[in-house]
Amino acid sequence: MVQGSLKKATPTGPGRKPSKTTRPGVRSVAPKKAGLIKQKKLTKKLTSGLVSMTERSLATKAGHLELLGGGKKDRLEKERNAARKDGTLKSGPKKAT
Repeated sequence: MVQGSLKKATPTGPGRKPSKTTRPGVRSVAPKKAGLIKQKKLTKKLTSGLVSMTERSLATKAGHLELLGGGKKDRLEKERNAARKDGTLKSGPKKAT
């Protein structure tokens, strides 16, 4: 005896629509308790400080990254400006011809 109609197979191939799933980490629920809010603010402040310090140290080590501040170029410019103020501007090494 027949129990019901047969189920249709789901289509596989190029015409199939992708299922809507949420990606992990895209959305996060903001904290509601006062203590958790303070903790999140502090964490955000500390991590941003660490990131900026890391970028600054990378810029000083690399020396050629113009996008990041505090690199070799900035340091040399500060030294030149300080030397000009003191009046002890030294000329660079002369090129041999």
